[in-house]
Amino acid sequence: MRKLSHNEIVARQVAQVQKPLALTVLLDNIRSLHNVGSVFRTADGIGVEKIWLCGITGYPPDSQISKTALGAETSVPWEHSYDASAVIADLRKQGYQIVLVEQTDHSVSYHKFLPKAPLCLVLGNEIEGVSEDLVKLADASIEIEMAGQKNSLNVGIAFGIVGYYLRHCLL
Repeated sequence: MRKLSHNEIVARQVAQVQKPLALTVLLDNIRSLHNVGSVFRTADGIGVEKIWLCGITGYPPDSQISKTALGAETSVPWEHSYDASAVIADLRKQGYQIVLVEQTDHSVSYHKFLPKAPLCLVLGNEIEGVSEDLVKLADASIEIEMAGQKNSLNVGIAFGIVGYYLRHCLL
């Protein structure tokens, strides 16, 4: 076994380029630009079709986003809107299933959830979670079980876990 060189990894990626998944991500009022960058970088790896940056969520160009995204902010299509509810209404008209990563009275474990494409995954604010207005608009809510004393994960980490599960299901 040997570690692949950067050139070998890039060549492999070029050969494996696939069309984007029918998966859109909506960030609802994310405060940390590093979290936004992390979501961009993971979204690139997953192959999402678009990121919606809503409310107070920062957007490119921004050096803090770029530092974490490592260029993914230029490879993943994105759009900013202050009105996340309007974005969700438009996506619903296009046939998207609206799924929150949030703890609600109807949440199911992410690995028991059976998604249908196209899907919009909504991730909420680091402290408050997904806003109540968006909870009311959702088709489903999924969560990651926690075994420790904390009841949540960093938004970028949570997206990585759920995003790769959805990639596996939607391929």
